[in-house]
Amino acid sequence: MRIAEHSSGDALDEAEVAGVKAPRGWAVLVCGRRGKWVVVALWLVLLVAVAPLAQKLTDAQQNDSSSWLPGGAESTQVLELQKRFLPDTAPAVVVYARPGGLTDADRATVRQDAERIREMTAHGVFGDRTVGPVYEKRAAGPRGAQLIVPIDMDEGGWTGLADAVAGIRAVTADDTGGLEVHITGPGGFAADSAEAFEGIDGTLLYSALAVVVVILLLTYRSVTLILLPVVSVVGALFTAQAAVYLLAEHADLVVNAQSAGILTVLVFGAGTDYALLLVARYREELRRHEDRHEAMALALHRAGPAIVASAATVAVSMLCLLAAEMNSTSGLGPVAAVGIAIGLAAMLTLFPALLVIVGRWVFWPAVPHVGSAEPTRGGLWSRVGRRIDRRPRAVWVGTAAALAALSLGLITLEAAGLSNAESFTGTPDSVTGQQVEARYFPAGSGQPLVVIADAGAAGQVKAALDGVEGVAPGSAVVPKGAPAQRDGLVHLEATLTDPADSQAAKDTVDRARETLHALPGADARVGGGTAAQLDAGRAAARDNRLLIPMILVVVLVILGILLRALTAPLVLIATVVLSFAAALGVSALAFRHVFGFQGEDTAFPLFVFVFLVALGIDYNIFLMTRIREESALSGTREGTLTGLAATGGVITSAGLVLAGTFAALATLPVVGFAEIGFAVAFGVLLDTLVVRSVLVTAITLDMRHRVWWPSLLDGPHAPAPPGEEQVAPDAPRVGT
Repeated sequence: MRIAEHSSGDALDEAEVAGVKAPRGWAVLVCGRRGKWVVVALWLVLLVAVAPLAQKLTDAQQNDSSSWLPGGAESTQVLELQKRFLPDTAPAVVVYARPGGLTDADRATVRQDAERIREMTAHGVFGDRTVGPVYEKRAAGPRGAQLIVPIDMDEGGWTGLADAVAGIRAVTADDTGGLEVHITGPGGFAADSAEAFEGIDGTLLYSALAVVVVILLLTYRSVTLILLPVVSVVGALFTAQAAVYLLAEHADLVVNAQSAGILTVLVFGAGTDYALLLVARYREELRRHEDRHEAMALALHRAGPAIVASAATVAVSMLCLLAAEMNSTSGLGPVAAVGIAIGLAAMLTLFPALLVIVGRWVFWPAVPHVGSAEPTRGGLWSRVGRRIDRRPRAVWVGTAAALAALSLGLITLEAAGLSNAESFTGTPDSVTGQQVEARYFPAGSGQPLVVIADAGAAGQVKAALDGVEGVAPGSAVVPKGAPAQRDGLVHLEATLTDPADSQAAKDTVDRARETLHALPGADARVGGGTAAQLDAGRAAARDNRLLIPMILVVVLVILGILLRALTAPLVLIATVVLSFAAALGVSALAFRHVFGFQGEDTAFPLFVFVFLVALGIDYNIFLMTRIREESALSGTREGTLTGLAATGGVITSAGLVLAGTFAALATLPVVGFAEIGFAVAFGVLLDTLVVRSVLVTAITLDMRHRVWWPSLLDGPHAPAPPGEEQVAPDAPRVGT
């Protein structure tokens, strides 16, 4: 293709010959002959500065109870008031059992262990406040015993708690002659959770990296090309982790293991998607332009707005999470938004600069040369589009009906929360210990109901609490080591008769609150582990009702601005919601009948919705912006077919990358993460392969120009978008 020359020697894009405005500003600066080196140098300086900070993110995580609970809940208030009496503790329950009955030697072992534990002070173990031994009350002789060991959560958080439990386990690990010994209770479960999350950043990093490398190899069949996206996305991840660390240290941003893990997945998945989309457009332009700098400037100019709009949709949707009551959910919003913003910056600056520096050879062995044929013209997605065009209405009606049928699986969804035993994909010691403990002791042992009330009403509160159905009679006491009164308040604990994570125990919390709140002048508040689970479930339900409509409105507005239409955004929103419902329905069935999961976490629907809608809408943005561009040149029908042919392959690859990176969450032995990973991965594939390629394409072909109402494209002979001149029929087409 011949390129005209300015008198200054700069290449004149044939787009200018055709009357289309050529790229200027940042697109030229990033990939300019000198600018590209400046961009890379700035990123190198930045990465050297942030690398030490990124490594500190794990230390900045807050995995204590309050970082996961709803901020204004009664249980959270109790948790804060408890600290006036005792440090924030997680009791570890050491359970001993012999089904045939404890022997004298067993009892001696339990007493000896208790003495050793009482001498412990390392890792926040309050050995001197150990309760027990407590034996099973049974006329024929006890078969079980337990020790309750408080552990200071303030000393080392999750990491310190895991070390404390390891220390207790070392003390009780001597030869017991067949006596069962397990560590359960809040401390035991928290320690097992900490172990499950141990190395989460590295596990997800390497898993996501492996997925990205494999899919890029399959997509480009080029070993050299995969290096640049990987280098860019790793640089973006380190920068994002450093930024989040600084916000956690200096802006009180709450970061926990959940948000840190999702940050890794988001940056890898979304960043690689942006890279794939830019590379696809760059490769197109390299077939039209000899100068790679000019080709990249045009690629950024044309693909950049869609990529920016996509990232903005995700980032703004994530920031909507700030309105959540759950601290863990509201903290995730800024963390994810920062990751998306930095990933976008890296893929629109560092990545294109590196591509231009290395030149065309990076595509070897399939190097795009000027004048070479565009492979999408006769490819798979071109054929798919032509087939859909034969009967578009029948295609979209049938596809929508099939998705609606898949949505019927929603009737099996039980997002009421997971019990401790249901939270792990395996059976850790804390789960086994809970099962053993339940056979010999009141089900709520070690996880008491906690009440903070006015000291003047202490007797009244104690009597009322002992009389609540579901509370063991006479169990309401001031906990060992706590002062009787402080600051005009009294601290009481009572034993539940049902397992602390059961629905029956949650009902007991409601009854206790109703009873104690009615006491005049008591100002009683009810908390504890069971109350926290109850409050978290209700806060999550509230967040679902508020945030899902809010995010839909945000996405609708962004789509309207980007596409300069009303009909198309409404159609896209409807298809994404249908895709979300189908993904959730299939996931619920898979959880029950394939994986054997007993339920879903309370935050599961919201998290899946946010990721599927915010990320899934990306592919519709990429498709529809290209269709709009092509429709201005050749009408909506041809524009739709050309847009699908041009974007089909790259969007499919991007969907595989995103699905693969979210599937990496399933490598963690935590049911909540495994469920989110599966649902989002399946939903992304469904959206990429069916909803975007078939449903959206068929609806657009059926509606034709009406899909752009009320923009200027809403007409059979509509002009090009405002600000661009109409390309003459015999003028060379640009950007197709």
